[in-house]
Amino acid sequence: MALLRLEDVTVRFGARAALDAVDLEVAEHEIVCVLGPSGSGKSTLLRIVAGLQSADTGRVLLSGADQAGVPVHRRGVGLMFQDHQLFPQRDVGGNVAFGLRMRGVGRAERARRVDELLTLVGLPAAQRRAVASLSGGEQQRVALARALAPEPRLLMLDEPLGQLDRGLRERLVVELRELFGRLGTTVLAVTHDQGEAFALADRVVVMRDGRIAQAGTPLEVWQRPASEFVARFLGFDNVVAATVSGTAADTVWGKIPVPDGSPQGECKILVRPAGVRLDDASSGLACRVEGLTFRGNHVAVRLRPAGAPPLEAECSLRDAPEEGAEVGVVFGAEDVVVLSER
Repeated sequence: MALLRLEDVTVRFGARAALDAVDLEVAEHEIVCVLGPSGSGKSTLLRIVAGLQSADTGRVLLSGADQAGVPVHRRGVGLMFQDHQLFPQRDVGGNVAFGLRMRGVGRAERARRVDELLTLVGLPAAQRRAVASLSGGEQQRVALARALAPEPRLLMLDEPLGQLDRGLRERLVVELRELFGRLGTTVLAVTHDQGEAFALADRVVVMRDGRIAQAGTPLEVWQRPASEFVARFLGFDNVVAATVSGTAADTVWGKIPVPDGSPQGECKILVRPAGVRLDDASSGLACRVEGLTFRGNHVAVRLRPAGAPPLEAECSLRDAPEEGAEVGVVFGAEDVVVLSER
């Protein structure tokens, strides 16, 4: 049995459906990240599960029990917001102990649990520190400890790392995944950051206009986006109309090889940047190098074919061409995806 199940959940604000007949399951001990642009419905979904918002139709079930009419504090869920919402008048220990006090946990047990949680999140002996003295990353850790203190059956995270700088986000997301794995925590998180979601999740759910556009493991969604929307949301811009016949597709970039068994006929195709291979100007599709973007150990190369949309290629630092250079492009079928939906 799924720990969390949404059945045909719809939420309307006037004529607009913030959630439109959404079905979703989260298994026990699973980490599910809901991705989507602003207005896609991801935060509304979180509020529905927490009990902060009522559904117009459909059901929310936790451990098989319908949550209709169950107040927030009786659902046994933890919620951590983007801005942490720590109590400034309480020290770190007082913040972490808040939920335990509300549940009537005795002083000695509260102190033991606070010590345990602060050690777990990497802030041992921080009980007496003032909230205002903490860095952004430390506040995030305190908010997490507070959310975990009552041992919720489901922990929900709303853009938990959104206010932190990229380097700190990348470090903390790895720590969070390891922590949740050790604790066996069931997590439902929402974010707009693809890197954060793909690093944290067992399963990724991409939303668009109140509906689920695609769900799957991070590898499944990354390797095979279901639609042009999902591909572009993940940052892939090499999407073009095509007509597939056999193992090749006719496009404005010329004939492009596609994997064996690809759907035939008119469609859209995605060419990952890794599948755009640079060669000398005498072979393949003639392009001019418009710009270079350095991304760690590789370079994103923006190419302009004559009379066709731009292309993005990917190459090593050593093989990066000069801006303004004329190059030829050939395509690798293993990095081409025939999109099943527009």
